[in-house]
Amino acid sequence: MLRPRLIERMNEGLSSGCKLTLISASAGFGKTTLVSEWIAALTPSPPPVGEGLGVRVAWLSLDEGDNDPARFISYLIAALQTIKAEIGEGLLAALQSPQPLQIETILTTLLNEISIIPEHFVLILDDYHSIDSQPVDQSLAFLVEHQPPQMHLVIVTREDPQLPLSRLRVRGQCTELRAADLRFTPVESAEFLNQMMGLHLSTEDIAALEARTE
Repeated sequence: MLRPRLIERMNEGLSSGCKLTLISASAGFGKTTLVSEWIAALTPSPPPVGEGLGVRVAWLSLDEGDNDPARFISYLIAALQTIKAEIGEGLLAALQSPQPLQIETILTTLLNEISIIPEHFVLILDDYHSIDSQPVDQSLAFLVEHQPPQMHLVIVTREDPQLPLSRLRVRGQCTELRAADLRFTPVESAEFLNQMMGLHLSTEDIAALEARTE
């Protein structure tokens, strides 16, 4: 079921040049489904920000194994290579080296390579709640702080990441969708139950179901 009011919020964040869209709510709120519907509506030809919403998309689904910084950055590079195949090629050897990682140096090089991508693009990090690693959180915070303007980051998570969200809010660089936003409105509940489920319920019955199931 399409959620036009939420997709519009995400479109506004993208077209305004925000760095980050954060979708944060517990399981069952349709976070990943919403993002899938949103990107399905984006066209592949990317005009400048403010002149349309066409962008390319890189998607990285995370799990507990990605708490290792080298693995996280390697998979991040692999996702970015779907936007530009040459991104990060020279960094992969450094990530596989037995020598201690110079994370900030690696990320700075990666950001410099991202900055020369001519198109606007979206990077989606799904299931970021799987990450429980301070080095990975710090790596992501560094990326966000120095993020090139043609990149828009979407984080889908069950709990807020360790990012400077307050600073991003003050700067107008963050769009947030939370449980209160993701809950169905009465109109959306009626559409889902009556049109999609074919139940033909009354307004009173729909209200009762909303109250009981949240």
